[in-house]
Amino acid sequence: MITDDARSGFLEWPLRVLAFPYGLVVGARAALYEQGWLSQRRLPCRVVSVGNLTVGGTGKTPVVIAIVEWLQARGRRVAVLSRGYRRVSRSPQLLVSDGKTILATPAEGGDEPCLIARRCPGAVVAVGADRYRLGRWVLDRFPVDCAVLDDGFQHRALHRDVDLLLMDASDPTGIQSLLPAGRLREPLSAAARASLLVLTRADDPGAGEVLAKVQDAVGRSLPSVSVHFKPEAIVHVRTGAMQDLQSLAGRSAVMFSGIANPASFRTILVREGVRILDELMFSDHHDYRPADVQAVRELASRSGVDLIVTTEKDAVKVASLVRPDEPFWAVRLGTVIMQGRERLERLIFGGIG
Repeated sequence: MITDDARSGFLEWPLRVLAFPYGLVVGARAALYEQGWLSQRRLPCRVVSVGNLTVGGTGKTPVVIAIVEWLQARGRRVAVLSRGYRRVSRSPQLLVSDGKTILATPAEGGDEPCLIARRCPGAVVAVGADRYRLGRWVLDRFPVDCAVLDDGFQHRALHRDVDLLLMDASDPTGIQSLLPAGRLREPLSAAARASLLVLTRADDPGAGEVLAKVQDAVGRSLPSVSVHFKPEAIVHVRTGAMQDLQSLAGRSAVMFSGIANPASFRTILVREGVRILDELMFSDHHDYRPADVQAVRELASRSGVDLIVTTEKDAVKVASLVRPDEPFWAVRLGTVIMQGRERLERLIFGGIG
């Protein structure tokens, strides 16, 4: 009989073989930029990039939202430039929000840009594969003085004034290997080009291990900031009505999500005293259909729960499929800086005034 460990080991070696040519391509691209064969273009405004080395799950969207809110509080006119992962619109530039009205659906513009647009009223949000052309397109239409580049660490064609690299402290195994054997888009040594390392979910016991691995790979100590994500309220998926977080305590729920790190979401709910009786997990960036939402309803009915709970990212995609009288709620997360706030603010606001 083949054990699970043997099966895992059998599957691991061909993935590592495939990771080798991927690493060569990534390394060659990096060398072309470092030697000046590939050049960066500049936008005529300050650019703050938020990105990661791994595929999904670092908490990038809450950090982007927090940075946009800080900039707006200082009176900055902000645009968020995103690729719009898995959007169905093929337009080279698409306006998700003009700062007043949300103009695109999650399917058209991507779930994360639509969530950012909802959480950051007043910010222009646009999507496009070429972030330089997208930035020029936005600047030609709006009086923007600061651009936040969403998921920008690998988008080296655009110069950035600040390069924030997010690492998930709760996932030390996720930074062991390159794709497809692991979750790394680039080798850990690529962290050397970051302005600042942002250690997310840094209240996890594995935080020190992750930081040590990154610094070992780089060969020096890196300036870092530690953050964690704290629930602020629950929001009705369809109506937008809000309730205090305390309303979750002691209540039974079915949870569902289509995110890269569902375990972290479950942990948040359990910490708030929610009794999770069952759950449905979909793939990251899942495109919800009526049948999916019906499956959630039926699971909740069989379990006899008080609430159906999901993430804000999922909520923007299922809102139109839910009735106002159904107990579908999303947890709103805020970003809490545990260590290094002054360092982060100096970087973000440097040269802005």
